[in-house]
Amino acid sequence: MTTIEKVLYTGKTHTTGGRDGAARSDDAQLDLRLSRPGSGKPGTNPEQLFAAGWSACFIGALGHAAGKRKISLPADTAVDAEVDLGVTDGAYLLQARLEVSLPGLDPELARALIADAHQTCPYSKATRGNIAVELTLA
Repeated sequence: MTTIEKVLYTGKTHTTGGRDGAARSDDAQLDLRLSRPGSGKPGTNPEQLFAAGWSACFIGALGHAAGKRKISLPADTAVDAEVDLGVTDGAYLLQARLEVSLPGLDPELARALIADAHQTCPYSKATRGNIAVELTLA
């Protein structure tokens, strides 16, 4: 396992009540209710939060990959992320799909950027070999 040499940022939250609780960041920029998936109750769930965080980070990694090629990402670059919570043999598991939209870019270049981003994105690194991940170009 690779260790961090220099911490760039630490996200801090305080969560109570688990999936039926609340989460708040130390700077109060995040303050939300949590609810179980499919419960119909107000609030988000960890899978939605993970999908949002991963897709935002992945766009940053795409920008890094584009910058190394001295090109700019399209202004309307987007990632649609889906994170599934499931069960196999009584064990809870996650799997994910990221559909990347890079309008106007040559599909071969877009796929190369996606591959590079998947190698550098910290979320992709954290999940690699641990959950099934599917990457597609929209």
